[in-house]
Amino acid sequence: MRIAYLECFSGLSGDMFLGALVDAGVAPRVLEDAVAALNVGARLEISRVVRSGISATKVDVWVDGEKDLAREEYWAQQDVARAPTPAEAQREHSPDHDHDHHHGQDHHYEHDHHHEHEISSASDISRAGAPAPHAHSHGHGRGLTEIREIIGKAAISNAAKKTAVAIFEALGAAEAKIHATSIEKVHFHEVGAVDAMVDIVCAAVGAETLGVDEIICSPLNVGGGMVKCAHGTFPVPAPATVELLKDAPVYSSGVQAELVTPTGAAIVKILAKRFAAFPEMKIEKSGYGAGSREFPGHPNVVRLTIGEAASTLAAKTATDTVTVLEANLDDLNPQVFGYVMDRLLEEGALDVFGMPVQMKKNRPGTLLTVLCKREDADKLTQLIFTETTTLGVRRRDEVRQTLARRWQNVRTQWGEVRIKVASMNGTVTNYAPEYEDCRRIAAEHHVPLKQVMQEAGRAYLDKDEKH
Repeated sequence: MRIAYLECFSGLSGDMFLGALVDAGVAPRVLEDAVAALNVGARLEISRVVRSGISATKVDVWVDGEKDLAREEYWAQQDVARAPTPAEAQREHSPDHDHDHHHGQDHHYEHDHHHEHEISSASDISRAGAPAPHAHSHGHGRGLTEIREIIGKAAISNAAKKTAVAIFEALGAAEAKIHATSIEKVHFHEVGAVDAMVDIVCAAVGAETLGVDEIICSPLNVGGGMVKCAHGTFPVPAPATVELLKDAPVYSSGVQAELVTPTGAAIVKILAKRFAAFPEMKIEKSGYGAGSREFPGHPNVVRLTIGEAASTLAAKTATDTVTVLEANLDDLNPQVFGYVMDRLLEEGALDVFGMPVQMKKNRPGTLLTVLCKREDADKLTQLIFTETTTLGVRRRDEVRQTLARRWQNVRTQWGEVRIKVASMNGTVTNYAPEYEDCRRIAAEHHVPLKQVMQEAGRAYLDKDEKH
């Protein structure tokens, strides 16, 4: 099983992902052909740069002779463009030019109003977090329908089209939720900019070209501080980024900058199958994609590592994420503990167990542990608080590897019993009669439980040998 591991220790943006793809072996021509297929007047500029001592590939998008800019560069340029010249400032403050002073204010207001109208997103969705300067020259924002049409006409694979549209839809859903509207009413005034379309389509085409079975992503370093957007200044990560990274592991290393852009978050949301630490693999190659900014002592790059997954892990087991709830109990009636276990299982817990522990002041107690799906964690936490005497419940997410499993019915002299069968690569490794079936039969027929379980096991083996 061939896998790719994306390490976002300096966050992720669209251009960083494209750079990592090229550096890891995707031919530049593949991405250049994808850009040409869009037929939107764009081209790529691919170069080598160094970020804190690491050589990496930098991908920039040019549209009509203008290069896209990172958010900070864009807003600095806008501030310079709006600032009056010394002569204008002197004239505006002169009492002899009162009329011109008011006219100048009106002019700036109209410019600002137009800019706000063009950029409707409070989260500044774009490839580098901001609209490129040329965004103003490409008309009003595109709706999702128009974006789908442009991608649909492009001469790329159907799978890449589907992936690219899914990334845009993820961005649109995040925007719609933030602005309390429907996804079809969202106008991608920035996401719909040509450079962002290029990033997203190239990400879809490049990921397909990698030829991997699975892309795994590390926890994402989102950065920190505040970021200037079209509608004001917002905390990092931006609102759309937060929405897109739900259920993803994130952290901040303390770098005061926006490290994960909404476009980068959407790419991860759609392309990454799961989040995990560096997987066990045989490394074939790796690549580094560079961001636009330099951070002292911090390499502003993303790393993409390609290789073959260890067969004992990747080929023989499946992986998922479960939530673990824990609570220490030292003054709960033991009879109540049994009731709580039953209630937790009834409400959807995957497993519940208790362990004897020695607590503070040498009091004997019980450690209650619950395994559950993420979506059930809040409900089960509430049940623990309601039904036990604990004052706190700990929660964490853990990755587990599971064997393939199925149910098989066997017939005993007292009735049918289900057998749970586990296997690796099609080979049976474990089997066990279902306890509840055996318990019910033992009670109904007044036979020892162990006898029922033994006969069910023999019936399974006899049936298996015949096949």
